[in-house]
Amino acid sequence: MSDARHSVERLKEVFSAFLLLGLTSFGGPIAHLGYFRAEFVTRRRWLSEKDYADLVALCQFLPGPASSQVGFALGLLRGGGWGAAAAWTAFTLPSAIVLVLFASGAAVFDGPVSQGILHGLKVAAVAIVAHAVWGMARTLCPDQRRAGIALAAVLLVVLIGGPVGMVTAIVIGAMAGMLFCGDSVCRDQGGPVSRELHFPVSRRVSQVAATCFIALLIGLPWLAWLSSSTILAMIDAFYRAG
Repeated sequence: MSDARHSVERLKEVFSAFLLLGLTSFGGPIAHLGYFRAEFVTRRRWLSEKDYADLVALCQFLPGPASSQVGFALGLLRGGGWGAAAAWTAFTLPSAIVLVLFASGAAVFDGPVSQGILHGLKVAAVAIVAHAVWGMARTLCPDQRRAGIALAAVLLVVLIGGPVGMVTAIVIGAMAGMLFCGDSVCRDQGGPVSRELHFPVSRRVSQVAATCFIALLIGLPWLAWLSSSTILAMIDAFYRAG
């Protein structure tokens, strides 16, 4: 009974923490990563700086929005599968609802005053993202070698651009890390002691998920082509883009 009560308390904790962030976190995925670090590493101490950096690196390596993946993984680490669902619901769903409401009234934003408001929001977003990036950079790039790798990644993304530039930066970053940072000691700056990340997911579930991922990636285009369904075509396009 105590274990069940403990699990319920964990779920409540995960849901309330992510709901607050879901209602107040502005600036997009990069800014969200900064908010996550401040909330779950610095304030709540759910994991260490190094564990969080490893988690962000893993999610940046995967396709799709990194902040949603990091939030899902944090919920999974804290509360298991239901914790992951609670984190996604509390953090992602509010943004989706607000976006739908905003899109419904988008026609109103057509005059000079409305355009000025939107321009101001864009400028504010730049400041929010820059603040988040600077906060994480001081932790993730504490020495010249790691700062040099980060700067090289920025140059590659800017000069090459597109998916090719991103993939190139990831591959070269991994190789540079093996060559130049193998002996680096990533000291934790506050938070709990660093440990190996362990997700409460069995090997069988992982294999089923991977199989479904590949099957949908290959099968959805065929189903959309054979059925000529607009809905299937839209699902296929969004799945491949994600």
